[in-house]
Amino acid sequence: MPSLPTEATRRAALRWLDELRVAGVPRVRALFTHHPWYSDLTPAQYAEGLAWLRRAGMVTAAGRPVVDVGDCGLSGGGERASVPRVLWSQEADAARRAVGAAGEQALLRLFRDNGVPHVRHVAAESDAYGYDIQAAGSVLDRAHIEVKSTTDPTRLVIHLSRHEYEVMSHDEDWCLAAVLVGSDGSAVNVATVSRRWLHSAVPADRTTRGHWESVRLDVPAYALTPGLMTQTWQPLPDSVVPVREVWNCPPAATGAERGGRSARQELHISLD
Repeated sequence: MPSLPTEATRRAALRWLDELRVAGVPRVRALFTHHPWYSDLTPAQYAEGLAWLRRAGMVTAAGRPVVDVGDCGLSGGGERASVPRVLWSQEADAARRAVGAAGEQALLRLFRDNGVPHVRHVAAESDAYGYDIQAAGSVLDRAHIEVKSTTDPTRLVIHLSRHEYEVMSHDEDWCLAAVLVGSDGSAVNVATVSRRWLHSAVPADRTTRGHWESVRLDVPAYALTPGLMTQTWQPLPDSVVPVREVWNCPPAATGAERGGRSARQELHISLD
């Protein structure tokens, strides 16, 4: 099993993805070597970051990134890393919605290309379902899939609504699919987030005068299982689901049903 990347490797990889959008590998390597903003990492760490991206299929042989930098807040290094980012803007919100829609469409294509007989994009009809896609192979084999999409290969951050969580709590066919979206809109990676971990990670209401409405969660590697599956059915076989060494979780990793409350939570409270 390939070793997990270190924090330094992940930071280096993210900087490569950021800079390779506008320059080639030799120029970016020279930037990392000589500019003081990037001196917190060594040339060897930058080399390992690029090698990891290539092993994971996120940078082509010609040095072109396959994914874009997304939710992670690191773009450079040194002083620039300490500059706070705008948490919300109309443009950023539109971009996030576009990534979310791309992830849903990428997963729908996987279903249709691989002969799943009954697939329905319920998110296009209403938000009331509490999930985005219905899929069924038979009366017994059903999946209600909530899709969380990102373009960030280094870290998986999701937003879970109260309604989505309550549907999960009462629907054994519900599952959460994390989709890494490539620059061409395809699914570069698909993984299932553990329901048990989600139950342990969401906050508990502490008063009858208010309750949480949505939560932002950093998903740890141990809460991810490569591929797509409900508690009782695997809608897509492993052979057709794209899997890469991303989100600090290599394809061979297991243990998605371990619990724990290690997630960072950012809550939005609704007062009654």
